[in-house]
Amino acid sequence: MPIFSYTAQTAAGQIQQNTLSADNETDLATKLQAGGLTLVSATAQSEGNKKSGLSWTDKYTAITLVDKMFFTQNLQVMVRTGFSVSKALKTLSLQARTKRFAYIIEQIKNDVEQGRTLATALRSYPKVFPPIFINMVEAGELSGQLENVLDRLTLQMKKDHNLIAKVKSALTYPVVILVAMVGIAIGMFIFVIPKITSLYAETEVALPMATRILIGVSDFASKNAVFVIGGIIGLVALIIRLIRTVKGKRTIDWLSLKLPIANKIVKKINLARFTRTLSSLLKTDIPIVQTFQIISKTLGNTYYCDAMMQVSEKVKQGITVTSVIENYPTLFPPVVTQIINVGEQSGTLDTIAEEIAVFYEEDVEQTMAGLSTIIEPILMLILGVGVGLIAIAIIMPMYNLTQVI
Repeated sequence: MPIFSYTAQTAAGQIQQNTLSADNETDLATKLQAGGLTLVSATAQSEGNKKSGLSWTDKYTAITLVDKMFFTQNLQVMVRTGFSVSKALKTLSLQARTKRFAYIIEQIKNDVEQGRTLATALRSYPKVFPPIFINMVEAGELSGQLENVLDRLTLQMKKDHNLIAKVKSALTYPVVILVAMVGIAIGMFIFVIPKITSLYAETEVALPMATRILIGVSDFASKNAVFVIGGIIGLVALIIRLIRTVKGKRTIDWLSLKLPIANKIVKKINLARFTRTLSSLLKTDIPIVQTFQIISKTLGNTYYCDAMMQVSEKVKQGITVTSVIENYPTLFPPVVTQIINVGEQSGTLDTIAEEIAVFYEEDVEQTMAGLSTIIEPILMLILGVGVGLIAIAIIMPMYNLTQVI
């Protein structure tokens, strides 16, 4: 929707200048008239002009989950203490951590002042505010419980942030070790091993197969160091690009549900997020069909997303949630299915879903805390085997050489 810079006149003859989103000038005039203003002139702005007040780096500054979490929490506090939404947004725009987020909040404030609802204003920024955020705010505005909805949104984001933080913390150590191992291996093959194996070139001793392979790889790496390093970087970039495709994402998600250690972690994380989001949405009186459509956009694994969309379609036909998720035993353990069944029958699905979420969130936290304990010996074993093979390949010719002497 285009943004218009306009000049308008109040009933008292005062001139006002501002910006507003509208389909065209006629739509703009209608919106201003609803607010007691008469359009004098208007100039359409492109999306690029809309952000002309931001520098190139500001335009691409990331708006993190923490930024949105503090925004929602502070907005809830201000609404509770009697601030108007417009005034609260103005204050929050001044407190935003980044210029980009400050600008977005300012634009949302302008839209609200022109008579648009907060949810409608948020929809102009789908890359910043996800569907769950917008739909919950809309439900809060319609029911007159915006303060309570913002409180639940804050809790939802805090739980998501803690979950993500636990996973990142647990994976940081093995990733650093793996990167270091690859870097050391490349350095050894390019700089260290050629100097050691050059001694064997002067002898006529028959070299073992392992040594010949090691020398061949080392020679190739040292003579083509630039191509080797470039090839590794290119391979990593290609893998990342393939993962971002639909087929690549589905393949990775399928593997994550099959690998021995990863599958339990992935299932727990998705179940925790599923039940937490389900509880939050049901408590805001959002229709259950729409609830599962929103949930399908918040889960990380595509197979769980597909299951949620299937639930949404079947619920339209009058089929219970339990009956649908029973068809996905690999994704939803029997205990989860039975508990959800109890919640449906008793009409307390929102409360029971929250209890399941708490259980899995705590389970994920404990699993992540012990993950490094499991991975560390595996990494040390891989490192030991690699070093041992290289050592054997280097030492075996020395033993043969001493026998010849």
